Amino acid sequence: MDIFAKWQRQDTPEKNRIPALIVGALIFPISAPALIVFFAPHIDVYLGWGSFFRGWPNFLIGVLSVLTGGASAFWTIIEQIRLASGTPFPMLPTKQLLVAGPFAYCRNPMTLGTILAYAGIAIWIGSPSAVLAVAAITATLVGYLKCIEEKELLLRFGDEYAEYKKKTPFMIPMPPRKNR
Repeated sequence: MDIFAKWQRQDTPEKNRIPALIVGALIFPISAPALIVFFAPHIDVYLGWGSFFRGWPNFLIGVLSVLTGGASAFWTIIEQIRLASGTPFPMLPTKQLLVAGPFAYCRNPMTLGTILAYAGIAIWIGSPSAVLAVAAITATLVGYLKCIEEKELLLRFGDEYAEYKKKTPFMIPMPPRKNR
């Protein structure tokens, strides 16, 4: 956990944050969905699993989930840059605890957005193996958040994070309330 504290203390000028965001943009909103779209249907065929694609319902639910999830993730990243001089990446962390914007509704809005977007893609293409891949990604992300990130945030922000954690749901958004 000392490495997280070191990353927190280092100065990360904007010129260093932008390349990290570009790399992240190539992985999360481009490469991962492309892998789901291109490989999942082949895995379904290999395993003998039929598609659950039923036309416009898949399209509608999928597109709405992708747009909602993508907007949430994008909003989160913008707020991390704008309000806390950081990025979503642990090696270029925020300098302040974010409790405003999407973080007022849940502690992990970017993860929620990513899961919604990936699930939307799986529904859109109607692939059972894509749904399983999204479930595995979800389990991995939640495990990381619970086992590593929450401990790291407690180390970096102490009582401020502990109080925020008590008042704000983990991932299912709730309207912010002053007396929660």
